[in-house]
Amino acid sequence: MKFLINICRVLVGVLFIFSGLIKANDPIGLSYKMQEFFDLWKMSWLDGISLALAIAMIAFEIIAGVALLLGWKKKLISWLLLLLIVFFTFLTGYAYLSGKFSNCGCFGDCIPISSQTSFLKDIALLLLILVLFFNRTYIQPLFAARATGVLLLISAALSLGIQWYTLHYLPVLDCLPFKVGSYIPDKLKVPANAIPDSTEITFVYEKAGKKMEFNADHFPDDFNDSLYKFIDRYDKVIRKGTNAIPEIRGFDFQNSAGATITQDILNAGYAVLLFHEDPSIALNKWAGGFAPIYQAAAQKNIPVYIISSLAPLVKQEIAATGFKNAEVLAGDRVMIRMASRTNPTVYLFKKGTVMGKWSYKNFDAAVHALQGLPALPPPVHQDAVLTDSLLKK
Repeated sequence: MKFLINICRVLVGVLFIFSGLIKANDPIGLSYKMQEFFDLWKMSWLDGISLALAIAMIAFEIIAGVALLLGWKKKLISWLLLLLIVFFTFLTGYAYLSGKFSNCGCFGDCIPISSQTSFLKDIALLLLILVLFFNRTYIQPLFAARATGVLLLISAALSLGIQWYTLHYLPVLDCLPFKVGSYIPDKLKVPANAIPDSTEITFVYEKAGKKMEFNADHFPDDFNDSLYKFIDRYDKVIRKGTNAIPEIRGFDFQNSAGATITQDILNAGYAVLLFHEDPSIALNKWAGGFAPIYQAAAQKNIPVYIISSLAPLVKQEIAATGFKNAEVLAGDRVMIRMASRTNPTVYLFKKGTVMGKWSYKNFDAAVHALQGLPALPPPVHQDAVLTDSLLKK
């Protein structure tokens, strides 16, 4: 029995540590997933503390896994692991059975698994933890109390330190569609192996004050315009497709005139994009670092864009900075949050390919990269084109 308990102990401990480390690589991604649950359950008032909850949960997963392997406070850790896995099983079960989430975020974006797989994984973990819970007398400490305490302190420091680093300097392991080397136009397409939704046209009519629906193959036998009043028609999904969603959605930008210039950005020889979700990070925290980026890009004739879901507000915010003439574009908030794991984040594009990305804490590296690029031809303004055309005539 002791051998079996030790096997369970290692499996559970290692899995909790691994799960925590994967999520520690991108804690803000877990906070966004939490917000999805909060919004669905009408608990949006918790959105403001979702990041703190994510950091605490990730740290606890890692520390609890280490504590289990070390055999520290076996009764306390057994209870905490049992409560945690019951909670996780409820979440993944809800995600799977409700059909409202394709991925619960259990292993972050680096190891995306379906809600069904997550649920089954948590059921298996629940069984293992129950075995440990009722047989915890077989769990013995590996080291003396002082050594165990030191190792736990190290695990706590590492779990929080990794998260602090990734929140300020971007994830160490970039598993998002915007990673360096990604060709964005390909990420905007539906995958080649996708199976689209199967739909049928459904008509909505009203007869004697009652609404009814039917498709083109099942019109009522007494159907005529005098008895039935047309209300609406829509495409009804009769079979859900699979993998029919592009990796990147909402990659669509409008300038102050309302014109979409997404393709211009993707076609540009080089382009600098600053994704700025909102003013939650004060301007003085990053403006000093971005001004040299703007100047280096201007010297190379490289266009610079600031993309935000709050474009008018950002335009006012930068009015007194050295990059006040940068074009501010309106973008989708969800897409910006995916692209900008630190707020803000700078990207260097080359004909639609991500050549570099930098946190606002590391803007010096972006300046260095821009200085090493060849200069682009000066932009040709529309009035110059018109004048040239008139002279030729």
